[in-house]
Amino acid sequence: MELHGYFRSSASYRVRIGLNLKGLQYDYTPVNLLQGEQRGDTYRKLNPQGLVPALVDGRTVLTQSLAILEWLDEQYPEPPLLPGDPLKRAKVRALAYSVACDIQPVQNLRVLQYLQSEYAISDKQKIHWIQHWIHEGFTALEKQLDPAPFAGGDRPGLFECCLIPQIYSAQRFGMDISEYPAIHRIMNACSDIAAFVDARPENQPDSTL
Repeated sequence: MELHGYFRSSASYRVRIGLNLKGLQYDYTPVNLLQGEQRGDTYRKLNPQGLVPALVDGRTVLTQSLAILEWLDEQYPEPPLLPGDPLKRAKVRALAYSVACDIQPVQNLRVLQYLQSEYAISDKQKIHWIQHWIHEGFTALEKQLDPAPFAGGDRPGLFECCLIPQIYSAQRFGMDISEYPAIHRIMNACSDIAAFVDARPENQPDSTL
């Protein structure tokens, strides 16, 4: 398998965690978002949306991080990313989607670039925008998280694949995660797990490019 991504992309980060949790080997091909490589003809042939990540497995090309993670869970069921119980599975999906579909998209690079180019927002306004939407989302998540170590029980899964990259983004823009005790607890629980450590942006080959 080959993963095309960017070291700071939340969606790429999610898939790196998922691949690591599954113990799967993959080659990593950087796509420099700041230099616009995702909009080039070569990458567009792989992913017409011009977004990362893209996972290539033989002749199959998969896009959209949550679709990739669920495909991985179906193809390589152990260890699972989702609980076996249908209701618990739905609840974990809801938590994961709240990050991947509600919080993260409004702080996506292309959204921020559009705000800056079309509305001339300042860097200070950009940071306020990011912090506002993360705070809104994290405040809601706090009310939904159970006291178990992880959202799905005793092992990290789909939700943690989404949450940890969002925490990274929050911290990058100056937010104090200790203000969100349940999220902070999950962050600490994941901090020493190799699958999460190896997936960190600073541990990717393109972080120094």
